[in-house]
Amino acid sequence: MTDLSTLHYTEEHEWIAADGDTLTVGITDYAADKLGDVVFVELPAVGTEVAAGTVVGEIESTKSVGELYAPVTGTVVEVNDAVVDDPSLVNAEPFAGGWLIKVSVAGGTPDGLLDRDAYVALTEG
Repeated sequence: MTDLSTLHYTEEHEWIAADGDTLTVGITDYAADKLGDVVFVELPAVGTEVAAGTVVGEIESTKSVGELYAPVTGTVVEVNDAVVDDPSLVNAEPFAGGWLIKVSVAGGTPDGLLDRDAYVALTEG
């Protein structure tokens, strides 16, 4: 199990795990629950330059279609093909096997992200 207190969060319900200048991005369990059963995931190609706050993918569920926003500016260095092949991983393992993309950034984790306590306060408010 991932230690959720070591992750960073966005107000768009994404989590970020830092490993040097490579950031792994996924959606939170809260977002996965609100979406319902995820049936389709579209992710950017490896090598795609992404800008923080822009749409980089799509997540479709039985309830709705949601957009995936880039929480950081950088280059996509890996995508989780397992999630594309089996979108239910987003619901089953949002903080583990359900990760979405890895982005290489200059300077590590950006400022302005939420810690676990602040994210919990956001979702409970």
